[in-house]
Order: sequence, then structure tokens, then C-alpha cells
Amino acid sequence: PVMHRNVRYNCRVIFLNRKILLIRPKMALANEGNYRELRWFTPWSRSRHTEEYFLPRMIQDLTKQETVPFGDAVLVTWDTCIGSEICEELWTPHSPHIDMGLDGVEIITNASGSHHVLRKANTRVDLVTMVTSKNGGIYLLANQKGCDGDRLYYDGCAMIAMNGSVFAQGSQFSLDDVEVLTATLDLEDVRSYRAEISSRNLAASRASPYPRVKVDFALSCHEDLLAPISEPIEWKYHSPEEEISLGPACWLWDFLRRSQQAGFLLPLSGGVDSAATACLIYSMCCQVCEAVRSGNEEVLADVRTIVNQISYTPQDPRDLCGRILTTCYMASKNSSQETCTRARELAQQIGSHHISLNIDPAVKAVMGIFSLVTGKSPLFAAHGGSSRENLALQNVQARIRMVLAYLFAQLSLWSRGVHGGLLVLGSANVDESLLGYLTKYDCSSADINPIGGISKTDLRVFVQFCIQRFQLPALQSILLAPATAELEPLADGQVSQTDEEDMGMTYAELSVYGKLRKVAKMGPYSMFCKLLGMWRHICTPRQVADKVKRFFSKYSMNRHKMTTLTPAYHAENYSPEDNRFDLRPFLYNTSWPWQFRCIENQVLQLERAEPQSLDGVD
Repeated sequence: PVMHRNVRYNCRVIFLNRKILLIRPKMALANEGNYRELRWFTPWSRSRHTEEYFLPRMIQDLTKQETVPFGDAVLVTWDTCIGSEICEELWTPHSPHIDMGLDGVEIITNASGSHHVLRKANTRVDLVTMVTSKNGGIYLLANQKGCDGDRLYYDGCAMIAMNGSVFAQGSQFSLDDVEVLTATLDLEDVRSYRAEISSRNLAASRASPYPRVKVDFALSCHEDLLAPISEPIEWKYHSPEEEISLGPACWLWDFLRRSQQAGFLLPLSGGVDSAATACLIYSMCCQVCEAVRSGNEEVLADVRTIVNQISYTPQDPRDLCGRILTTCYMASKNSSQETCTRARELAQQIGSHHISLNIDPAVKAVMGIFSLVTGKSPLFAAHGGSSRENLALQNVQARIRMVLAYLFAQLSLWSRGVHGGLLVLGSANVDESLLGYLTKYDCSSADINPIGGISKTDLRVFVQFCIQRFQLPALQSILLAPATAELEPLADGQVSQTDEEDMGMTYAELSVYGKLRKVAKMGPYSMFCKLLGMWRHICTPRQVADKVKRFFSKYSMNRHKMTTLTPAYHAENYSPEDNRFDLRPFLYNTSWPWQFRCIENQVLQLERAEPQSLDGVD
């Protein structure tokens, strides 16, 4: 942040050999999704214009300069011309690099803060290669790395591109705080490439010039003739399941070391979601061990601080996992033996410190207080109770699990004579959050949630991936089991409750609803119209209408739960997270009278037209 004439700008300060060359204010601010830059900064709106900036005295003492250029300019060295754009400017319809390239700028640099989203890397690569393909030139993209102290993880992915090809690729996920990427390129390749594009040269001949800041420096020298030139490379992409195994794991490590806690506590239910969360911790431990083997002294120092042992060197991920991860299976009379076994076997295979306990005494005590005060004893639906009674009895179990999770997070290490406390991990996926298929202040309420921005479909693929990658056969039985909350009584010892039956829709359908609601900005009627075409081979218009109404009714009824959603790793563009990404009301008219009436009218028209359209068919 730089204050210029009492206006605060978001700037890039370019310096060389203890001298500031240029202060370049950002011209396009990110102001959607996760970003609110206009709250803090004003965009520089004077294209190709610079002013004098009077340096603060403390900077003058260092640089021996009184003023420096401030504004939209480029740098000229003895051998080339260098321009700069900042983060969001690359993504705008008319980016600065277009006019800079037409004005003879040969190297564009970008200092970026681009967060990770699943399947986003190809968009970045395509943008940069297209920039240099259409206009020629060299593009250097640097990106931040690590947790932003919030829900975002910046995933690096630095690159160097020239004339439509990539010449250097940085790591996308890494525990290294800093990574330097280099390539040796020939500026004559830029000049000859541009000279062959007639349409570009016509546009360049009419381009308005940029102010040029002369720099007494050269990027090349005569001896460079013998330097080997870098060759183009093929960009190596991670699969979505690899992204899940690496991104949230790096975020968890950054969060753990910066929060100065001693590890994590994870309520492990024996289902896919909590198993996926456990796998992320194990993946984190694998990355930490690999970083230490590679000589990363900062990671080693952080590990020793976390486990409170100055001589400890992590070598085996299972051993490290046992020191920093406590898993807890919280059984009730509604829990099956199968889920208990699955949780225990997974804990053994990843090496976590595992606790099994029974919550029935606590549930009985709480319900005893209610019965003592009211003289009433609610019943499950299976025993003749109403839906209100049934839901309340489920919620009591879920909320007691949250209370116990925090109790054990604070005191389980103390009980073992170990220093510190634990961060509680939540494991509600993005689809359940979208629909509100969770109890407010239950086990979904935690300190952080590494899978809260990931769909159930992607999580299942990720868990399948972990079976081979980490050699965890216990995950096989978890994948085959039906997803269930296990909050209602068992039927003959077997689970009688499944998630998809409770929700009245599948997880695959929820992902579709989520993308249409958030990314495509659709309400009930427009979603109905879109799905008529998408699902025309599998659903009648009446069935589509019923599905859309059911989704919007439940979504709006439960939207209030998003206000207390556990901070989660942001990985999907349809996250319903209410804090900074999906800013919407949490009090809706859940009957949607006008929208549902429009849907009903349209269905009736389609049903009346359907027999007529078949009249001429033999």
C-alpha cells in the first residue's frame, strides 16, 4: 500500500541496486468472489501517465533519492523494454500487456496473488501462453505461496513463457516458502516472431507510447552467445485428486505452524468425508517428511516446535501422524459396528492416536434434564415420534459430539503428559453445506475444515486415489459403505438412514445445483429452464420441476447455517460460504411463490403440448 496525494493505492515497487526505479499502482482491482480490494484501495485510472512521488524520509535515507516516478510506465534498459502488470490485470478483457506489447515492451512481469481452485491451473497457463502467442514477447508470472491467514491457499505455479510456449514451470504445491524460477531466452526470438505478424505490426504503428523510465543496466552481455538457450516444455498438470491431496494438505501445514498448536483432533466417523480429511493429514505428513529429507531447515524447525522436541527429525509419515493427529470415534446406540471397525482400521493404517468413546451417557443426561423440566420424553420416528421429535433427538447427539471434540482437543494431550492443544477439524463437504444437510453447532463446527470446499463426487475419487498412493486398504470398505449420519435407531443392527434418502437428492445432483446457483447465477425458474435441456433424456418436465423446488426449498430453509459455517479451504467456485465468497441473505421466503408458480405454469404448458407433438408420429 502506497499513499499518494492522500489516496491509497495497491502498488508494485520496482527497485535495482538500492534505488527505486518506479512505483507502479494497480489499475484493475479484484472486487468479486473472495476479493474486496475496493474496500482498501483506489485503482490508478490515468493510463500512460506518471507523476512525481516524494519518498518518505526513512526511504530517502536508504536510497538517497528524493522523488521517484509514480504511475503507468515501462522500464528501458540498454537491451530491452520491460513492463509490469499486477495480478487481476492479466484477467481483464483489455489487459495492460496488450498495449505494452504493441508499444515495444518485450518482457512483461506479473506479481500475482492467484488462489487455488480445483482445475484452475490450465486457465492460468492458457492465459499466459495466449498473451505471448498473439502479441509475441516474454511473460514472467510469479504467484504467492501459502495460506492467506483465511480460507484461501495460494499455490505458486510460477511460469516463464515466450511466443506461445512455456519454458519454465514452478511447483504448484510446496512447503518451500520461496522458489526462484529461471530460464535463458533470446530476445531476438521475440523480435523475429513479432516481425512476422502483419496485423500486430499495423496495430503497433498506431499505438500510443508509454512513458519510459531509463535504467542504466543490461540483462544481457556479449559473452551470452555461448549460454545454452532454454527449450520449450510441456506443462505438467496435476489431476483433481492429486490437487486435493496436495493443496489442502499444504494449507493445513501452514495453518498448523502459524497457529502454534500441537496438532489436530478429527472426529472419525468411518464415512468418506472424515476419512478423506484423515487422508489429507497423512498427505501433509508425507510432504513434511519429504521436505525434511530434501533439506528444508524451516520445515524441520517448525516440526520440532509443533511436537515440542528439539532433536526430533521426522522420517516416517505414520510416526509423525501419530504425534500430531488424534482421531476420535464417538459411538452411540445408533452406531453400527461396521463404522467403528472402519474408523479403527484407517486410524491404524495412517498411525494416528485413536480414541473410541460412547456418547450415550451424555445424551441420556441431556434428555433427562429436558424430561425433568417438561415432563415429556421425545421419541424417534421409528418408535412413533413426530418429525420434530426425531430431528431434535438427532441434533442432540450431533451437538454433544461437538462439545466432546473440543474437550478432547483441549485436554487429551494434557492427559497423556504432552504439551499443547489441538485444532479441531471439521469434515462437511461443500454439497452438504450448500443444502444445509448438517446440524448447526455439531461436529461440522470446528476450527477449520479442509474439505469444506470440495464436492462429494471429487472426495470419493480422491479417497480411491489414496488407496494406491498411500497404501491404505481400509479406505476400500469405507468407499463401498452407504453414506449415513447414523443418528436414527438401527434396524436389526443395520443402518436404516442414508444421506441421499434424507436429502431427497443425490450428491451428483447437488453439484449441478450448486454450479447453476452460484456460478451461473440462477434462481429457481432459470435453473428449471436450464435443467429441462440438460436432463431431457432422464427426467420429465414434472420431475425436473419437483427436483428444483425441493432443492430451493431446503437450500433457503437452511441458508442461516452458512453464517456459522466452519472456515474451509476454498476449492470450488460454487461454495456457499457466507463470510467472504457467497454474500447473500440468510432469511428467505422458503415457499418461493412467484418463482414456483412460473415453474408450475411452464410444466402445465409442456404437459399439454406433449400429446399434440406426438399426433403426427406413427
